[in-house]
Parts: sequence; structure tokens; C-alpha cells
Amino acid sequence: MLRVSTVDEHKRMSTQDLLLAIEAAVEKGETDFYIEASGQHDIGGPLWNKEGKKLTFKVSNPGQRVGSMCLPNTEILVEGSASADVGWLNAGGRIVVRGDAGDTAAHCAAAGTVYIGGRAGTRSGSLMKHDPLYEAPELWVLKSVGSFSFEFMGGGKAVVCGHDSQDIASVMGERSCVGMVGGAVYFRGPVGQLPKDVRLNPLDDEDIAWLDAGLDDFLMAIDQPSLRSELCDWSQWQKITPLPFEERGQKEVVSLGQFRSKEWIPSGIFSDVAPDDFMVNGLVARGDYRLRVPMWQNAEYAAPCEFNCPASIPTQRRLNLLREGNVEEAYRMVLDYTPFPGSVCGSVCPNPCMQSCTRTDLDSPVQIGKLGSCSADITVDKPKTRTGKHIGVIGGGVGGLTAAWQLARLGHDVTVYEADSVMGGKLEQVIPRARLNHDLLRKELKRIEDMGVTFVNNCPVDAKKFEELRKKHSALVVATGGHVPRIFPWPGHEKIVAGIDFLKAINKGEKPAVPDSVIVIGCGNAGMDAAVGAYAMGAKQVTCIDVQKPAAFAHEIEHVEGLGGKLVWPVQTKEVTDNGIITQEGTLIPGKMVIITIGESPDLSYLPEGLEKFREWIVPKPDLSVMDGVFAVGDVIKPGLLVHAIGTGRDAAFAADAFVRGETYTPEKKKLVPSTRLHTAYFAKCHDRDLPTPQDEFSRCVSCGTCRDCKMCLKSCPEKAIDRKETAGGGFEYVSDPARCIGCGICAGICPCGIWTMYPNWDMS
Repeated sequence: MLRVSTVDEHKRMSTQDLLLAIEAAVEKGETDFYIEASGQHDIGGPLWNKEGKKLTFKVSNPGQRVGSMCLPNTEILVEGSASADVGWLNAGGRIVVRGDAGDTAAHCAAAGTVYIGGRAGTRSGSLMKHDPLYEAPELWVLKSVGSFSFEFMGGGKAVVCGHDSQDIASVMGERSCVGMVGGAVYFRGPVGQLPKDVRLNPLDDEDIAWLDAGLDDFLMAIDQPSLRSELCDWSQWQKITPLPFEERGQKEVVSLGQFRSKEWIPSGIFSDVAPDDFMVNGLVARGDYRLRVPMWQNAEYAAPCEFNCPASIPTQRRLNLLREGNVEEAYRMVLDYTPFPGSVCGSVCPNPCMQSCTRTDLDSPVQIGKLGSCSADITVDKPKTRTGKHIGVIGGGVGGLTAAWQLARLGHDVTVYEADSVMGGKLEQVIPRARLNHDLLRKELKRIEDMGVTFVNNCPVDAKKFEELRKKHSALVVATGGHVPRIFPWPGHEKIVAGIDFLKAINKGEKPAVPDSVIVIGCGNAGMDAAVGAYAMGAKQVTCIDVQKPAAFAHEIEHVEGLGGKLVWPVQTKEVTDNGIITQEGTLIPGKMVIITIGESPDLSYLPEGLEKFREWIVPKPDLSVMDGVFAVGDVIKPGLLVHAIGTGRDAAFAADAFVRGETYTPEKKKLVPSTRLHTAYFAKCHDRDLPTPQDEFSRCVSCGTCRDCKMCLKSCPEKAIDRKETAGGGFEYVSDPARCIGCGICAGICPCGIWTMYPNWDMS
């Protein structure tokens, strides 16, 4: 038995804490409880034992609703009295109160038994009911009940024994059995005036047999067996039952319209502010009288994949196009957002879109990353009209080339100035060839060039060159990225090799020399790239250290460990020596070469003074401008993923386009579709080994926030109020006919994508 005292050193346990403690104990298999309560509510229900064992509660000093919603196989014994709502909504429990009960004992009880060993208060037994599939509920009261008892009773049996009640006018209180339509009330003692739609009956043999059989159990439960002889004189008992419908007094049926036109007082208190048009609206209304109105809000919200992609790529739209059979259009659509669907999305991006995919909680995310590679060979036509505006982009990395791609597609002449001998930024210079297919990168770079973008390599930009370019072009995009390595000033820091320089040298084929033992500071993906590069250059042992848990992808860590590398964390560096790193604890981690990969900052020395900065980075305005006609992209704003550079590159392109047209542009992001509007129950789970090809993932995509044209709303509407209409350009829309729609909300409830939304009719203006 679990004994719980709810007062500890004058501190009272809250009801919530008590109920949580009881639930936890039941979950662990406890079945017997002794609760020393101090007015806590809802003790004893609804609970059940997984193995079907009986739960027993012995309770003292409970608060309201003891045994509320109590389930079968639960027994509750209250020592002494209890407050209101004993056995409220009892669904099968056996509840015994050995003292008085407050108001509404057994209120709304549908099953089970409630025994009261004293008096019960007002409205006890009200709204009792009986489901014929289950045993009828019972309420036994030893003494009397308060007024309005058994009000609107619809089923079950109640017993009021009338013990110690000789001096009161009615053991049933005032106005008992009002609205009673079912069940039976047995009572002993005086009773007041009863409503006209119930009748008093003497007991028959069946009644006596039932009372006689139950009386012993009741008296034993309340610890009063000696009262048996007093209570079993059945001649003192009567029975109340409702009149059947046929015997009730028939009244003339008056319509609501007639009542309002004949009996409504024209000069009533609301007549001056609420004139009555005498229209009568049914429970099921259409048109202007619906309580709710459905709205088809297609693509108003962003899917989790779109919302969490820094480039805001709407993958759900791509997969819908594939579902419709528009394969080439689906592959081309992603190029509206990025020129690097294969190199970035399909190769090196951590795919935050997949991490947030709705299907993650169902089985596994849609293969969005691999889908990007399907767009590698898609071509896009040049715009037929030219704007005559020439825009310069400083920096040939992912962010700058994305801006150039978008600007060229808008009809502008675009020139990209790159300090390196080739375009591509970190994709070309830093990402190991093993992680990124170089032929794929060259193919996507050529697609940008074929769009009409002019590449100027070996063109570093200093302050003088910047001013020259600003005069030459209608607008400029600054996208020089982060290439200045971060190195902390530890003693011996001059011995450290910058990871970005090390990886650039490898990609250029320079084959930098490495000793047998190498230490890499930083366990992110860049650190894993440096470790793999060190092994490729001849290292025999690489140790990667970090101050926190490694942030690299799991497969990248496994690759390094498979080569023999070790990851050690947490490690805080104190000094760098010729023999390795000395930690803050004084331990030596051996290594003849130390490579650091803890991030880079931009070189902004070519920009004029006075620009707002946060540490080493520029702080742009909402339209990404840093000065009149100059827009910033990617790592010059803040460190981020390559896809962050794509997102800002696209926005900067639109901002520069607006600038040269004399307009303004502010990037906007859709709100995330609420998860409560999505319904994955309509989708079957899929084993990882049975995943379709990426281009066939439309079968698994929920298409969150964007209509997948499944026609479920069309087929499910009970009033056939929804129709599908073709729109200009080959699109479609679903519309609801207000003359038929009753505002039931089935369309919103069944839509898996969260498109249909129900609004209160008074909000639709």
C-alpha cells in the first residue's frame, strides 16, 4: 500500500502534484492507496491497472469530485464526509462515503455505485443516465438529499433511506425530480410536492427483491449493518417514476415565430436596440447564417521544409508537380531559388528541411536532399528582354553566384569579380572532392555562365577597386565570404595552420606536407574535412579536439574514425607547442602539426569606414543594403551554412533589382503551417528499406500547407458544397458554395495538408 500524506511541515501538496504522484504509482503497478488528503480534488479517477487488477483508495478529508469519472475495477472509501460532486460522471467505480456528501453527489453518473452514509446535498442524482449496454448506475443515501435532487434524471436507480429524517418535511428536498424522464427513485419517509410529470408507486415484488438484495451491501459498506431491521419494512417505501410520454399533458405546439410575434413583448428592454425580424434560423444553417465559414487557404502557410530552409525552397510544390506528372517543371522550379541544387542541396547541405519534415515523426523524412541532384542537367532559357542595367557582384562564391543567377534571369547584365583563379568559392576551394563531385559543380557553374553572367577571375577588390566598381555599375552585391581564419592568441599560436588554407591547398593540388601526427582543433564538418585531408596527405594519426560535443554529421565522424582518427572532448587549449597541445589541465595531446577549424570572418578592408558592424561582420538594413545601392550577402553578414548564403543571395538580388527600378524590396517569410492542422494518419508508414526514389517521394510527402489535390474534401463534404475549378494557366482551386455549405468543418478536419480553415462567420468581413 502506498500511503500519501499531503501536508509536510505545514506545506500542503497541490492537487496537481498529488494526482501526478498517484498516476505515476499506478503506472509502476501500485494498486492500494491510503491518501491523507487536505482538500485536494479529483482523487481516485479516472485510473486503471494495465493487468486488470483492482485499484483501491482509502481517503480522508478529500476535496471536490472524489471519484470523478471513476472507472470500473476501482473502489474508493472515504472516511468521514466529502464535499461536492462525489462520483461526478462515475463511469463504473464503487465509491463509498461513510459520512455526509456535498451537493451534486452522483451528478451525471452513467455506471457504477455511489454509497453515502449520511446526507447528500442539492441536485444529488441529477442528470443520472443509463447506457443499455452497461449496468445502470446506482446512488444509495442513508438519510436524505437536498433540493432539486434527481433533476433531469434520465436513467439509473436511486435509493433514499430516510434514516434519522423524521423531523424534516421531505427526505427529497424541494422541487425534486424536475424534468425526470427515466430511471427510478426509491425513498422512505415524507416527500414534498412532486412535479406533474412523475408518479408515486407502491413497491412491487421485483422492487422489493432488488432493494433487499442491495441493502446489505450498502449497510456493510457504510459500516451500519445494525440498521437492517429498521430499513427493511418495505411498507414504508415508495417509488418515483416518470410518466411515459403518452400520459403527459399535451400542450399546443407553438412555433418560435408565433411565440415571438404574439407573446414577445414589443416594448421589452431590448426592443430599441434589437428589432426582431421574426426570421427563424434552424440548427443547420446555410449562407449568411452559418456559424462558421470554410476558407481554402492554399499555400498561405509554409511547410516545415520550406520554413526551415534558409533559401525558402518550397519542396512540397516540387513534389506536387511530380505527382501531377510535370517532371521537368518540378526540376526546373528549384532553380527559381538556387543555382546549386546538386552541389549544395544534394551534396553538402545538412538539409534542415529534412530535419523538420512532418514525416519524421511518422517514419523518416522525405528525401529532399537527393531530389536536388535531379535538377543538375536542367537548362533555363535566357530572358528575352534586357533591362539595360549592369550590376556587379564582388565574390564568386555560393552567395554571390546565387545573386548573379537571379539578376541575370531578371534581364540585367551581371559581372562577377572573383579574387581566385576559378569561380565557386568554398565549394571549389575548400569542400573536399570526396564530398562534392567536381564535375557536378563545374556543370552548375557553366549553367550560371550560360545565363549570360560574365566571370572575371584573378580580380581582388581593394578600396580603390570598390569605388571604381560602384561608379561602373548600377548596383553592387558584396559577397566576399569569410576567409580570415579565427585563431585564438594562445602561447604558440603562430605554429597553428589555418584549416581553410590547408583545405584550399589540397583542392588546388599543392599537396601540403604533413607530419605523422596531426591535431585538428574543431570537430565540426570543417574539422572532419581537415582530418580526412591530413590522412590523404600522409598523416598516420589525427586527433580532433573540441570544447563541446562534436557538431559534425554522424557519417563524417564515422569516416574519420574509420581512418583511425580520434575525437576528444571537452578539451580547452592552454598552449601550443612543437610537440602538441597542452590543455588547461596540463595534459599533453601529442601532435607535430596543429590545424584549426573553428570558423572564419570576412575581410572587409575594401569597404569604406562608417558601416554598421557587429564585431567583424556588417549589419545590413532589412533589404540587405549596407549603403546606397550596395547589398550584402552570406558570410559578410554572419557565419552560416552555404544555404544561408543562397537565401541572402536571392534576397539581395531582388533588392538590387528593386533599387535599379526605383523601388524598394523587403524580404518576407511565410508563417509556418500549424502542426495541429496536419493529419499524418492518412499516410501509411514506410520502412527505410522500402523508400521510393527521390523523384517518387510525392507518394510520401504530406504537402503541408499546399493542396496536393487529393480531392478528399470534395468527396467528404456531406452537402456536396465543394467544387474543384480549373484556373488560368492550368492551375486549380477548390471553392465552397455558401448556398449549400452548413459550416460543419468536415473539409478542415479531413484535409491532410491543413488547407481548409474554419472561421467564425462574424470574422468574415
